[in-house]
Amino acid sequence: MDLKETDILGARIAEHWYYKSKAAAMMRLLGSARPTRVLDVGAGSGFFSRRILSLTDAEEAWCVDISYTSDSDTRENGKPIHFRRQIERVDADLVLLMDVLEHVDEDVALLRHYVGRASPNARFMISVPAFQFLWSGHDEFLEHKRRYTLAQIEGVATAAGLELERGAYYFGAVLPLATITRLAERLRSGAPQAPGSQLKLHHPVVNWALSVLCRAELPAIPINRLAGLTAFCVARKP
Repeated sequence: MDLKETDILGARIAEHWYYKSKAAAMMRLLGSARPTRVLDVGAGSGFFSRRILSLTDAEEAWCVDISYTSDSDTRENGKPIHFRRQIERVDADLVLLMDVLEHVDEDVALLRHYVGRASPNARFMISVPAFQFLWSGHDEFLEHKRRYTLAQIEGVATAAGLELERGAYYFGAVLPLATITRLAERLRSGAPQAPGSQLKLHHPVVNWALSVLCRAELPAIPINRLAGLTAFCVARKP
């Protein structure tokens, strides 16, 4: 996750409907298989790996992000979590790339880099923003290079040497609202608005309503290959 968004939400990030719902989708897609050691690439605050350490028997997490000013270590739920600017190899059985690949020019090369450093049979959990027609000033603010269809991110995974397990869209319930908002933005200005975050702290009632809407969508996520704001891909290193 992007540290720019962490700065906006601060300590309340775990309460925000978007991140709370995305973490729930991640756990749903992981299924019954639970990791022992997590490598979180482009981890930012480590929100997603912290959630795994809190909710499962996972023993340790390594968070890698070039945005860190220094290396550090802390604990989550009594378990070690390490923050590093770079790392050579971690014997991890789950590798997270949550909203990372859209930031780099060479997405296949970056993913292949970590596939080469992962253990055999390690699972990869990848999420990316979906559909280029939804491009907005928010993407510009976060310095994205592209948005993906599900087929495109699955193609990146296989090109990097992974075997696909499942793919799905999520946030389909809020897709119509996002589409209307972003198309209206273009009609007003003739182009996407200037770079700026669309993430904000909502009124508690709005936050609750959006959380409920996304939670209702969770049971259908394994079969949603139609549409959503986010595309998930779960794959395994042979």
